[in-house]
Amino acid sequence: MILKTKLFGTVYSFRDVNDVMAKANEEKSGDQLAGVAAESLTEMIAAKDVLSHLTLEDLRNNPAVPYESDEVTRIIQDQVNEKIYSSIKRMSLAEFREWLLSYDTSPADIHRISRGLTSEMIAGVTKLMSNLDLIYAASKIKVTAHCNTTIGESGTLAFRLQPNHTTDDIDGIRISLFEGLSYGIGDAVIGLNPVDDSVDSVASILKMFQEIKETYDIPTQTCVLAHVKTQMEAIQQGAPADMIFQSIAGSQKGNEAFGLDASMMSDAMDLVLKEGTSAGPNVLYFETGQGSELSSEAHHGVDQVTLEARCYGFAKHFSPFLVNTVVGFIGPEYLYDNKQVIRAGLEDHFMGKLTGLPMGVDACYTNHMKADQNDIENLAVLLSSAGCNYFMGIPQGDDIMLNYQCTGYHDAASLREVLNLKPINEFAVWLEHMGILENNRLSSRAGDATIFFK
Repeated sequence: MILKTKLFGTVYSFRDVNDVMAKANEEKSGDQLAGVAAESLTEMIAAKDVLSHLTLEDLRNNPAVPYESDEVTRIIQDQVNEKIYSSIKRMSLAEFREWLLSYDTSPADIHRISRGLTSEMIAGVTKLMSNLDLIYAASKIKVTAHCNTTIGESGTLAFRLQPNHTTDDIDGIRISLFEGLSYGIGDAVIGLNPVDDSVDSVASILKMFQEIKETYDIPTQTCVLAHVKTQMEAIQQGAPADMIFQSIAGSQKGNEAFGLDASMMSDAMDLVLKEGTSAGPNVLYFETGQGSELSSEAHHGVDQVTLEARCYGFAKHFSPFLVNTVVGFIGPEYLYDNKQVIRAGLEDHFMGKLTGLPMGVDACYTNHMKADQNDIENLAVLLSSAGCNYFMGIPQGDDIMLNYQCTGYHDAASLREVLNLKPINEFAVWLEHMGILENNRLSSRAGDATIFFK
């Protein structure tokens, strides 16, 4: 395999496929921190040139982390449909890109081919795409999933209602939850990040969520985003849960840092299918984010886009209801500014969709990044155009518990109206019944949480 090219009179050589993949990546501060990034723009272009000539088979045969030593690699490789793979394996990455972007390639074609791909192939073609390529290709891919309702249907844009509270005060959470519902938020999931990861605290919040859902007959799903072990114990003690959440990584070592492995996630899925309160069959919720493996020294010298794609390959094994990348949450060490955050959001969304996941994005940033609310609103518009399934919904886009900024209640209304999108179908009917939505627009009652106390 030739891993070198001549550009502007200079020969650029790369030691292996991982080196090509890393240096072909668009600029990311996390890759620079890891020491794997291209040293110049011309070296990046040279790496893209070499990558474009590699075949899908080359990437299949050179996984980012060896099969023998990494559970995530084994899951990704073992779930490949070999017949489909055999029909495409000699396609170069450049040819694969052209195929994805072709008018003649249908959503059904992409869905079928995705079953023959590994995460490294998906990451590789992503590195050859412009932002608009990523938007256009992702817009062609429809992925649905069902828990209590169905996410991902055409013409819909869902939001997770995130009623986080600095002390997990039940009354404070309840008030925030009602406010979000009054703005049409919560069709993807009502999901809280707890301060207290104890079983008792998680169980009490889950019980409150279930009570509200049943009292007002809300067609949605609920979740408390504690560690998977905590959620499992709460369910075993009788707490009502529609799904189980967990943050995941793109390497076995990264997942170990999160305190999980595939066996644990299989047990969690079996438990919630057997004892959970949702219809299913999709009952897991995963969150990811470029750079998480580097932060736990579990990146194996691999670039963060490739590792992020591997997160999705791992997630696919469990047929989740929700997956989202918390794209700007980790900080400027991994995504330095607005340009890098926007690029990463588009990359992650496309890679998740191509993997076959019902993909959402937490379009967000932290206060010490070179980004602001306008940048996140720009990203939300781009992702909505790309067919993103859902975003987060937080009061004024400011999470006072996690101390980061993302999409707010008013952003949801604006995005839906501007792009002619609506909430998940069952939830939209419920909003109309409650008088919150009229003709797919917020009514004069929207934002008045007292409607839930009358």
